[in-house]
Amino acid sequence: MNAAPNPWIDPSYVVDNWDTILSYTTQHVRLTVLAVVIGSLLALPMALVARRSRWFSGPVLGLSTLVYTIPSLAMFAFIAPFTGLSETTVLVGLVLYSLVVLVRNFLAGLQSVPADVVEAARGMGYGRGRLLLRVELPLALPSFVAGIRIATVSTVALVTVGVIVGQGGLGQLIVGGFNANFYRAPIVAGAVGCVVLALLLDAVVALVGRLATPWTRTTSRRRAGRRAATAGSAA
Repeated sequence: MNAAPNPWIDPSYVVDNWDTILSYTTQHVRLTVLAVVIGSLLALPMALVARRSRWFSGPVLGLSTLVYTIPSLAMFAFIAPFTGLSETTVLVGLVLYSLVVLVRNFLAGLQSVPADVVEAARGMGYGRGRLLLRVELPLALPSFVAGIRIATVSTVALVTVGVIVGQGGLGQLIVGGFNANFYRAPIVAGAVGCVVLALLLDAVVALVGRLATPWTRTTSRRRAGRRAATAGSAA
């Protein structure tokens, strides 16, 4: 007697379980977006503190890196007694994991602001708050966006670890397939869903970053024009 068919790709599985897949996808997106947004709000003041001196930057960067080395199973075990087996448990862990990427990129962006631009702004009477909001943050924004993109993609992958507490988004499909005698269709649906979701969210962040930094496109066009002019004159 032949075994029941178990294809890797089964469109009928997606059709029959669309509501479940959509529910897990919604949870996956919600956890990812919340983790990156909250992580960014925490990373910015941490980067500002770290920028003040090396005495601050070492402990801040070291602490964020140390948190990232904690295994997710241990992390959730520490958090669960306070938050239960809920989305909050997964969210707290994701926020902590995102900080190692976000803090470093935010700090790099702030440190990349040209000193002469800062001095010129101060000479024009800019105070510390106005200098930060009008000069430093806009110039550091491309680096911020790069960090957010990396954090977003990595968080999409890390959400699946939430299956440990039953809140793993599309990871629930993957684990469910393994638990159902290696049922391939949900494993593929969950894995492909994560990849597509990561690509879509990365594209959204990149688009928002591009719209928020129009001056970078102008600079790129000027550089391209200068290179073309140089090449033409050399010819």
